[in-house]
Amino acid sequence: MAQRTVLAVLFDGVQSLDVTGPVEVFAGAELLSPGTYRIRTASPDGAPVRTTSGLTLVPDGSLDDAPDAHTLLVPGGPGSLDPSPRLVDWVRAHGPRAVRLVSVCTGAAVLAAAGLLDGRRATTHWAYCDRLARDHPAVEIDPDPVYVRDGHIATSAGVTAGIDLALALVEEDLGRDAALAIARHLVVFLRRPGNQAQFSAQLEAQTAHREPLRDVQRFITERPDADLSVEALAARARLSPRHFARAFRDETGMTPGRYVDRVRLEHARRLLEDTADGIEEISRTSGYGTPEGMRRAFVKALGTPPAEYRRRFRPATTP
Repeated sequence: MAQRTVLAVLFDGVQSLDVTGPVEVFAGAELLSPGTYRIRTASPDGAPVRTTSGLTLVPDGSLDDAPDAHTLLVPGGPGSLDPSPRLVDWVRAHGPRAVRLVSVCTGAAVLAAAGLLDGRRATTHWAYCDRLARDHPAVEIDPDPVYVRDGHIATSAGVTAGIDLALALVEEDLGRDAALAIARHLVVFLRRPGNQAQFSAQLEAQTAHREPLRDVQRFITERPDADLSVEALAARARLSPRHFARAFRDETGMTPGRYVDRVRLEHARRLLEDTADGIEEISRTSGYGTPEGMRRAFVKALGTPPAEYRRRFRPATTP
């Protein structure tokens, strides 16, 4: 395979981990398979940049002198939310030339400002999805996935999602074994599919204000195999079903049904990833009742059936 240049764009106000996370993945791949990747960094004028954490990153040179990139990486950070015209113009001119154009976190805002996401599906850090959708209505923003790939453009969610995306790109280039070896070296799991949600249900939903509703949230998490119908949960909260459904949605930002679906999916995923339990047992303990019920839920939410999910995302047990 011909050597592939990975070019990371730097600017003042960049989030350091958005740069170093993916770069470490590609650097690990280069160590594993020498001659695969050539990693370069560039800032608009070639000067060092100050990251949000106070670290100073010294680029290899300026964007004007940067080599043509196979994989062009645009990180996020406050500096990407109001990017300089010079940076936007450069990305607009060079992004389409890259075989893969990648953004991490709010780096998607730079791609959107350059018009490169118009008519495409994309994601970014959950806290900035609404802003990106408002500022760039021609972009189809999906706030849920860890990363999204649309044609040659890939956008990822906040911070560590850039590592997930980089591992997926290495797996595409070098195969699963190479990506898994790098994941082990970095002590991360090669397990998150791109369409996995950025947040668990417990994190995505707000904690209810009233204790009876908080108790219901705890019960759902602890007993996904129980009767979690609106009627049963309303009885537990000592409310009418109608009042309960409205109060739960108002206080958590999520309907009871969606919350239950998310908790059951997460419970099943953890068992598939971390145990050797059979599909039938997992479907029962996760509240699906039957393997077919769990299969339908997985295909709808993740685009893959449980058995395939386990095959792809269960980490190896040996170091």
